Amino acid sequence: MMGLRFVSLLASILVCGVAQAQDNYPTRPIRIVVGNAAGGGTDTIARLIGPKLSEKLGQPVIIENKPGGNNIIAVQTVTKAPADGYTLLAGTMGMLTINPALYPNLPYDTLRDLVPVSIICSYPMVLAVNANAPVKNVPELIAYTKANPDKANAGGTGSVYQVTTKLFEMRTGAKALFVTYRSHNDSMIGLMRGDTLMALVDMAPAAGPLKDGRIRALAVTTDKRVPSWPDVPTMAEAGVKDMDLELWAGLLAPAGTPPAIVKKIQDAVMEIVRTDEMREKMKNLEILPVGSTSSEYKARLTKETGMWAEVVKAGGIKAEQ
Repeated sequence: MMGLRFVSLLASILVCGVAQAQDNYPTRPIRIVVGNAAGGGTDTIARLIGPKLSEKLGQPVIIENKPGGNNIIAVQTVTKAPADGYTLLAGTMGMLTINPALYPNLPYDTLRDLVPVSIICSYPMVLAVNANAPVKNVPELIAYTKANPDKANAGGTGSVYQVTTKLFEMRTGAKALFVTYRSHNDSMIGLMRGDTLMALVDMAPAAGPLKDGRIRALAVTTDKRVPSWPDVPTMAEAGVKDMDLELWAGLLAPAGTPPAIVKKIQDAVMEIVRTDEMREKMKNLEILPVGSTSSEYKARLTKETGMWAEVVKAGGIKAEQ
C-alpha cells in the first residue's frame, strides 16, 4: 500500500510540475528556425514578428538560420527538438506541403511530426506577362499558349513556382515550358526582356516592374482583389475556377508540444498581426496579415498536402537536386 501511495504521490507531483511549467511558459529564450539565409523572404517575416513576439511573451526570441537541403535541414532541426515550445519553425508552403509531394523519402512528415501554431501572413501571387506580349487578359493568354506552343514559356525560381504554374495549366488547359531562374530578380529580368512569356510570382518582386509598365498583370490568385492592386482581377473574375492560391509563412512546433503552449503562442501571433503597425509593415512588403488559429492552419496543411501531391503526380514534376 505504501508503495502505491508513493507512486501516486510522485505522479501527482510530476503532473503538477508539468502544468506549472506550461502556466509559466516561457521562462527562457525561444528560437525560431528559418530555412533560408538571413535576408530571405521567410527570414524577413521571422525578424518582423520576432521582436513583437518577444514583447508579448516576455522572453527573447532568437532567429536561427538553417539554410540548405531544400529546407529539409531546418524542418529536421525542429522535429528533433524537445516539444516544449522553445524551438519553433518558420514554415512555408514549399517546405511543408510541396516537399512531401516531391521527395518520396522525405525524413519528416508534416502532419505527423509538427503541430501548426498560426499562419503569420500570406503572399499574394500575380499572373504577369511581358508588356509587349499580344495578350491583355487571361483568356487571351490561354488561347495564345495553345496557338503558339513554341512561344509559350513561364519563368520561376524553383519547385514552388513550377507546381503553381502546373496548377494553372491543369485548371485552364494552357501549356507553357517552365524555365527555372536562380532568383526572383533574374526571373523578372527574363520576363521584362521577353525571354519568357508569363510568370506566376509573388507580388513583392513583381511590384516594381508592374508600376513602371515593363510587365503586365493579368490576375491575382487570391479569392479577393489585392488592396494595393485594386484594378487587377482575381483568377475567378478572369474565368479560372479553383485557382485561389497564396503562398504563406507560419509558425509550427514539434509534435507533442502541450496545447496550452501552442495556444499561448497562437494567441500572441493573432494579436500581433492585427495591430495597425504590423499591418502597415506587411503592406509595405506586399504581404497580407493572417493570424490563423492552430486548427485552421492544420486544415490548410491537410488540404494543400493532398492538392500538391495530385499536381506533382499529374505533371510528372521531379525534385530539383
